[in-house]
Amino acid sequence: MVTTCYRAGTWLVKDDAPVHADAMVILMGSIADRVLQAADVYQKRLAGKVIIVEESMGAYKELEARGVHIISNTIQVRNAVIALGIPADSIIILPGDARSTQQEALIIRKYLANKPGMDTLLLVSSAPHTRRASIIFEKAFGKTGTPVIFYCSPSKYSNFRGNGWWKHKEEIQAVLSEYVKLLNFLFIDRRRLSNSANS
Repeated sequence: MVTTCYRAGTWLVKDDAPVHADAMVILMGSIADRVLQAADVYQKRLAGKVIIVEESMGAYKELEARGVHIISNTIQVRNAVIALGIPADSIIILPGDARSTQQEALIIRKYLANKPGMDTLLLVSSAPHTRRASIIFEKAFGKTGTPVIFYCSPSKYSNFRGNGWWKHKEEIQAVLSEYVKLLNFLFIDRRRLSNSANS
């Protein structure tokens, strides 16, 4: 039991790199660490395309309606990866209003349904998010006619060590948050994904 607790942080990090993929997916959330990792992946020629799902900005649309224009997180990510050397024509932004990794997975699943040649994706995210992200994507695609292999590339810029996670307040918060979200997915959101796969 004690050993399991010690490994709770490292288990969250799923690292399949370096592997080659048809495209990488930058999962939305924290920007700087994921963008930097995506740039490294591209420079190593591990993936030539970048997929980004538009992230929900909450009351952003109401601001727009009132004439206040701010740069969305999605556009910030796009601009940052371009500034780091990824060509604009290599970036695919999928329309949506994603509020979760589950919604990102569903939007990408719909997009890939007509892209049979794109069957290997590299998920780029913050280190502690990668295990849950891979579980969600594999579940989302599991019962569809779209066979896709998912690999993970955890950002080395997220400052998450995993080992000795209980010694640092930020890592305690990250680990506990991830396990709560994982339990929520396994007991609640997984059913929604299954229902959407059959619809």
